[in-house]
Formats: sequence, structure tokens, C-alpha cells
Amino acid sequence: MKNMTPWWIRIPLIFFLIFGLMEYFIDSGEQPAFIAYPMAAAFMIFVLLLLIGIEVILASIENVLFQTLSDEAKERYMASSSQQWEWTWGKNMYKKLLGSKPMEEEGEIVLDHNYDGIRELDNELPPWWVYMFYATIVFGVVYLLRFHVFNDYDQDTEYLTEVTLAEAEIAEYKKNAKDLVDVNTVELLTEANDLAAGKTIFETSCVACHMADGGGGIGPNLTDENWILGGGIKNVFNTISEGGRAGKGMVAWKQSLKPLEMAQVASYVLNFQGTTPANPKVAEGDIWIDPHMPVEEAGAVDSVMIEVEVDTLQFKETIDEEGTVIE
Repeated sequence: MKNMTPWWIRIPLIFFLIFGLMEYFIDSGEQPAFIAYPMAAAFMIFVLLLLIGIEVILASIENVLFQTLSDEAKERYMASSSQQWEWTWGKNMYKKLLGSKPMEEEGEIVLDHNYDGIRELDNELPPWWVYMFYATIVFGVVYLLRFHVFNDYDQDTEYLTEVTLAEAEIAEYKKNAKDLVDVNTVELLTEANDLAAGKTIFETSCVACHMADGGGGIGPNLTDENWILGGGIKNVFNTISEGGRAGKGMVAWKQSLKPLEMAQVASYVLNFQGTTPANPKVAEGDIWIDPHMPVEEAGAVDSVMIEVEVDTLQFKETIDEEGTVIE
């Protein structure tokens, strides 16, 4: 019996082939299957022991059969086993693609000129190089017909397609990697689980200063339109992360809360806008208007009517924009 490959190659090859198939077909999320499922690890250990056992059994059978042979047959078997395997087809294909002549036949292609004993061989181009050159010609013809004759997609179309796919991938990435947000990429969270998580954080860390209903205490009122350091998700996120005014504002929470947790509590805080707390604190700061909010265009005014009350005359006059009394 002549083995094509030794056992120390067969066992790892088959083992990792089965391991790769198992990892491919078993959905284990981000973890490898043998870690997520202990039974998968036990199965792979069983496979390894089975492969080793098969090799031991085959070696034993081979040894028993060898002992039953005659001395002449044993010699033939040993000679056959010692022969090295050779990939004949690959070797012949290599010689064909290389296209070089053996040294014994180089006299047929030696050129006449001689430079200080250096002579030149008139070798033909290697077949592999010629075949690649023909392949480039075929590629060029196909490319010409596709993009310049039949007007397939151009660079602009390809760019827009790639950008659209990239934007979709980025959106999906942000959706599944919320903990990587910062003040520049944070967005208002509206999902119920995010708001519930934000409420839990608020009730744990924020009610002492802002009250449970957001009415304010030591901290400012969160229900009105006034903001000391600016409203909106980005400003609120930044205030939670970096803290309030130096010396008298809120502490920075970036060392205690993860970016996702700060985004959740910031989104929950913005839900207080427009609500009515039990004991609202006096508004602090300035009214904040979202600069990205679309401004509704007011209708054109044809004329201006002004009502003026004159105390000395004890009557009211209605004056138009030119100053003429019309009433």
C-alpha cells in the first residue's frame, strides 16, 4: 500500500476542513461556534480522536498485511514505498509554459555573433508570456465594446452606486454600534428600549438635581425652552459628557457613562420638553432655537394697521402706515 500523503498532513487537513464547515454552517453570532456551543467543541475533540484512531488502525492493518508477504514481495513493497510521488501533469505543464530548450539542444538556437566569448541564444518568447499578451488583447476588445460601444455604466454612475452602498453600510454600522457615537455623530434616539434605558440612568443619577419630572431643583428646569448651554441632542450630549459651567455646573459624566448611555439619557431628557412639572423652577439661560429647523415663510403683508391710544385726547385713532388717520 502506497500512501500519497503522510498521516501528519492528512489528520490536520481533514480536521480543519471539518472545523471550517462547522463554523460556516453553525450560526453563533460574533463568537466562534466552538466557544458559543460547548457541544461543538466536544464534537471537534471527538473528530480529532476518531481521525487518530483511524490512522492507528490503518497502520496496524498495513503492518499485519506486510508480515504475511513473502521476502520478495516485501522487497518490492519497500521499494515501491520509498518512491517519491511526482506530479507528472504539473511538471509537464510547467515545461510547456516555460518553453525553454534543454542545454543539450541550445546549439540549434545559438546566433552567429560573438562578444568576448559571450554568445546569444535565439529563444522564442515564453508561451506563458504570449498567452497573457493574448489575454490582454481579448480584455481590451471586451472593455472597448462594453463601455464605448454599448455604453455600459460610466465612472459617475459607479461612484454614485458605491457612495449609496457605503452610506447604507455606514447607517447599518451606526445602528449596530451605537456605543461608538460622539458629540459629532450622536442622533436623537426614539426607540422604546433606548428611552427606557435613559430613564433608568436619569432616575439613578439625575433626579437629585433635576427632579423626577424634570422640573429642576439644584439643576435647571428641563421642561421649558430655555437652555444654559444649548438644547438639542448634540448640546445636551456634550453637556452630559463634559459637564456644565466651570465651578457651579454639573460634573462631567464621560468617566462614568458610556457614549451609548449618554445618548440614551440625553434623548430621554429631551422628552421633558413641553411637559408640566409639579414645581417648575424659574427658567434659566436663553431660549434655544434649532438652527437646522426649517423656517416657515410668512405671508406678504399688504398694509400695516396701527392702533394708537392717545391719553391726552382720550380717544383712539387708527393710523395707516403713511400716518393718515382713518378712524
